[in-house]
Formats: sequence, C-alpha cells, structure tokens
Amino acid sequence: MKTNHSQIISLLAVIFILLSLQIPALAAPENIPIPSLRIDVGQAEGPEDVAVTLRLVLLLTILSLAPSLLILTTAFTRIVIVLSLLRNAIGTQQVPPNQVIIGLALFLTFFVMAPVWNDINTNAIQPYMNEEISFDVASQRALDPIRDYMKSQTRETDLKLFLEMYGQSQVETIDDIPDFVLMPAYLISELKTAFQMGFILFVPFIVIDMVVASILMSMGMLMLPPVMISLPFKILLFVMVDGWSLITRSLVLSFR
Repeated sequence: MKTNHSQIISLLAVIFILLSLQIPALAAPENIPIPSLRIDVGQAEGPEDVAVTLRLVLLLTILSLAPSLLILTTAFTRIVIVLSLLRNAIGTQQVPPNQVIIGLALFLTFFVMAPVWNDINTNAIQPYMNEEISFDVASQRALDPIRDYMKSQTRETDLKLFLEMYGQSQVETIDDIPDFVLMPAYLISELKTAFQMGFILFVPFIVIDMVVASILMSMGMLMLPPVMISLPFKILLFVMVDGWSLITRSLVLSFR
C-alpha cells in the first residue's frame, strides 16, 4: 500500500509540473496591449501649470477628507447617534446591524442636506464647470451654504465657548466667525441635541423595564432576567406606534 500511495503521489506531481510548464503557453495572446502608468515631475511652462497642479493636489486632499467632512459638517452625526441610542434603548444588541444603521443615516443625511447641496451645485459647481467663475469664487460659493447650515444648527453658548478659547470673545457679525471655530461648535451642538433626543427615546422603554421587573419580583421570579420578558413588549410597542416613521419624522423636522 505504501508503494501504491507513493507512486500515485509521484504521478500527480509529474502531472502538476507538466501543467505548470504549459500555463504560459495557454496565456492570453501576445497581441493584446498591456497598459502602463507613469507619474513623473516635469518642468512647468508657466505659473498657470503650477496653479493647476496645486489645485489638483488640493482637490485630491479634499476627496481624501470627504468621509470626515460628511460626518462632521452634515446631519449625519445627529442621525447616527439617535439611531444607535434607539437600538440600545430597545435592548436589541445587533438589530438593526451597524451597516443598516449607517446606511439609513446616510440616506437621511442626503435627504436633509439636499437643499444645501443643490444650492452648491447651482451657484458654484455648474458655473465653474461652464467657466463662468474662477476656482476661488466657486470655493467661496460652495462654502457659504454649508456655513449657513451649520450656523442655523449651532447654539450661541457653544459659539461663545470656542470664541473665548480662541481669544476672540466678540464678533461684529456671525459671518466673521472663522471656520475652525464654527465647525467644533456645530459638532458640540449636534452631540448635545442627539443626546437630548436619545434621552427622550429611553423613557418609555425604561418604564416597560421597570413594570416588568416589578411584576417578576412580586411573583417571586427573581432568577428570571427582566430583559428577557420586557424585550418582546418593547418591540411590540415600537411596532404598534409605527416607531420608525416617528423617529424619521422627528429627526428630519429637528433640522428645520
């Protein structure tokens, strides 16, 4: 038996070697061109070429920071925190899963931010693509709607906090607030609003947990976890009141 096994292994090894030698011959035809990519640094013919290159590098940098900008300067932060707190309030550990929570938060963000992005597209992107305005004017026009949105959602106390830490306690107009002051103030305001909404969401589910725990204690079922009994009732309550519609409506209206 050992001899037969060794002969079979040797035969398979020979077949494998022969097939490996024939693989290059069975490859794709040689007449198919293989593209190549080259990135080099050449000599600019004028200052315009340098400016275009710098703008391209700036655009690539902005695109690399796009996920952070989407999270920190839009409605995404408040929405995703409220949805996560809702899941914790109900007591379902991974239902809905994180992918669903983030996906729903993204779609709601697109819905809430649609007027802002339409304004940017109409007044900044399209005129720049049609060569009607310069890049600097387009950048300023694209930034103004985002600033207006953040200013409308930022509390004055948060603005004063960061202005005092910056050393500029007073400004003549709200348009004079620097971007690096407005962004963290907006983010702090969003976190505070999200946790306020999350607290309100916790109240009815906590009441259900307390009622179920009291009933179990009165019946002497001390070893039975209350969460096991209260979870179906919390899900039933959430479904009966059409919870997803209420949460979605409350989130969207909170930005207006």
